[in-house]
Amino acid sequence: MTRLIPTAEMTLGPFFPREFGEGANDLTRLDGRRVPGEPIEITGRVVELDGRPLDNVILEIWQADAAGRFDNPDFLGWGRAATDAAGNYLFRTIRPGACAGRAPHINFLILYSGLMRQLQTVMFFSDAEDPVLRAVPEPGRRRLIAQAVNPARYRFDIRLRGGEETPFFDD
Repeated sequence: MTRLIPTAEMTLGPFFPREFGEGANDLTRLDGRRVPGEPIEITGRVVELDGRPLDNVILEIWQADAAGRFDNPDFLGWGRAATDAAGNYLFRTIRPGACAGRAPHINFLILYSGLMRQLQTVMFFSDAEDPVLRAVPEPGRRRLIAQAVNPARYRFDIRLRGGEETPFFDD
């Protein structure tokens, strides 16, 4: 008689070579044309519980256009980037507008080998009135607000575990 042995859930993967996503982190251009809106950069670092940087974490973003619309044929609204050996990532995009009942924000999906599921979070530009931001207990809210480096550049660090973990949301 064959004995079945339970195994752990499969982890996410496989992951693509870096060149697979080259250019996918720039949402400011579509079909060689500049998209309407104010260009911004979002940079950050993805780290583990102990602050160790994570290499080749896949980050995907999706967002509204400058007018707060998700259905604009002149703006894709989706991008992908991977972290480097220091855990750093970069997106070039446009400042999203507010959509119905929501403050301007950018949605993040995080994929990493070793995770059992994808992680989702949201980056806000300020401590604005937003139902998703208000659903997070007060200590975690600040970890969802990007730090303005200058008017066109924001920093949004992501910690996968621990006391300063970035708040994540279920599907």
